[in-house]
Amino acid sequence: MEFNVREGMASTREIYVTENDVASKLGSGNIDVFSTPSMIALMENTSKSCVDLHLPFGYTTVGIEVNVKHIKASPIGMKIRCEASLVKVDKKKLVFNVEAWDEKGKIGEGNHIRYIVNSEEFMKKVQE
Repeated sequence: MEFNVREGMASTREIYVTENDVASKLGSGNIDVFSTPSMIALMENTSKSCVDLHLPFGYTTVGIEVNVKHIKASPIGMKIRCEASLVKVDKKKLVFNVEAWDEKGKIGEGNHIRYIVNSEEFMKKVQE
């Protein structure tokens, strides 16, 4: 099956850091700053959003690899902007460059790999 995704597609998402996003809440650290797991989730979500509307009904993507650096801390209340760019399409394998900034500069960068799957077939295999 052909999919209507192409290299160069991009997506942007913005959030504000809340108490639910901090390292002390998620157990990834002891201080109240934007956690690495929260940044990764934002990067995955931004990548997923980049292609969601271009997939046929019943298809989605699943993340299988994340390689990012979290290079700067951000406090509660800070606005975070994430950009994902689709840089490689290899059949069902999608490779994204991801970057994140807060209001003072870049806070994270790396790449993320997702695969296109048929949702129903995927869940059938998971249940077996």
